[in-house]
Amino acid sequence: MITDNCSWQLLMRISTAARKPAGFSMPRPSLREKILTEGFNVVLEQGYCGSTVRDIVRAAGVPQGSFTNHFETKEAFCLELLLRYFAMVQQNITKTLRNDSLKPLLRLRQWFDIQYDFLKQADFRNGCLIGNFSAEVGAHSETIHAKLAEIHAEIHESVVYCLKAAVKSGELPGAVDCKEIAHFLYSSMQGAILQAKVERSPLPLRRFIKIAFSTILR
Repeated sequence: MITDNCSWQLLMRISTAARKPAGFSMPRPSLREKILTEGFNVVLEQGYCGSTVRDIVRAAGVPQGSFTNHFETKEAFCLELLLRYFAMVQQNITKTLRNDSLKPLLRLRQWFDIQYDFLKQADFRNGCLIGNFSAEVGAHSETIHAKLAEIHAEIHESVVYCLKAAVKSGELPGAVDCKEIAHFLYSSMQGAILQAKVERSPLPLRRFIKIAFSTILR
């Protein structure tokens, strides 16, 4: 799912376990992190199938051997990108969908807005890594396909959690089928993101958010 670029850069940094003694020079930053950071942009823009290892190392400015030193295959590299990306999605879910200090439908709206703001950074050209991989990776990697299934299930549970809170607070009627609505909202959002990517326009997402709150979540 989507999040802000600052969070991505923060997640990509190498954490230092302890301060080095005086007089010792710091080791050179790992090329692995540079490949992941720059490779993320390449894969997000060009897709799983459209991006090559050559594209990734060229963007990172490193020899191709550096890639194979750190990643057995492009599949392993893309799986790590997906795991890191989802870690950011989970952070945003914690701040929004599962944030019990906020009104439930406000949480949902803020979660949608995070998706919108992330996509806006690239003028709606790149889409969501989870959605992009879901559309193209299934036939190429069972490992990534299985992880995507887990991710979709976890996101669905968080949307259901938020909708149930909305029912409990009276923001939604008690007859609402939270599980079905959650499936519909997430599928519709990913469809709107893909359409926004094709059109390179914010209108599909704006339309989705408007209809979600004016019609579905009444």
